[in-house]
Amino acid sequence: MSFIAQYLYCPRRAALILLEQQWVDNIYTVEGALQHERVHDDRREMRRDIIRLTSVPLISARLGLSGKCDCVELIADAKGVGIDGFEGKWRVVPVEYKHGVRRDELEYEAQVCAQAMCLEEMWGCKIRKGFIFYVAERRRKGVELTADLRHKTEEAAKKLHEMLSTAFTPAAIKTRRCNGCSMRDLCLPEMGRDTNGYIQDLVKAAKDLLCQ
Repeated sequence: MSFIAQYLYCPRRAALILLEQQWVDNIYTVEGALQHERVHDDRREMRRDIIRLTSVPLISARLGLSGKCDCVELIADAKGVGIDGFEGKWRVVPVEYKHGVRRDELEYEAQVCAQAMCLEEMWGCKIRKGFIFYVAERRRKGVELTADLRHKTEEAAKKLHEMLSTAFTPAAIKTRRCNGCSMRDLCLPEMGRDTNGYIQDLVKAAKDLLCQ
């Protein structure tokens, strides 16, 4: 599920991770991983009118996606659906945990939307809203699961599968997002401006090394 977010953040980054098995951490990715470890401990928090499930396995045959949801809240609702293992009717709400502070990021919203679409397929429910919980602020941002967001999420899933089937890594395109990306040195966005020059520099360096 996280690769929906990775792809929308940067298709090349997603390809480097999925196709070329490359990964580099920085302080932000490490902090984020540690925070997710605290969430993904398979706990259940149960109250009279709300149940919180963490690290919930997800799958969608229609979208061809699988993964985990950080947290799924089941809220008592007479108009909700029945969930195996729990008495009563429940409204289903996915919650994704993110490092940092609240901001508008399509990739995060699409990740929540993909989780919701998996849950709808698995549990036969209809989900209209999810949340992103920003750990640094300890505040939530609501994500309205509109038809437009669902369409963008489905398109991202299709493009992700196309990338996997063709095994094609997109060319580097430098944007402002490169500055904070842990993969910057591997991606080498500067290559996109003069690939031939970069290769010539490598050849020259190799020749200099052999002549020593």
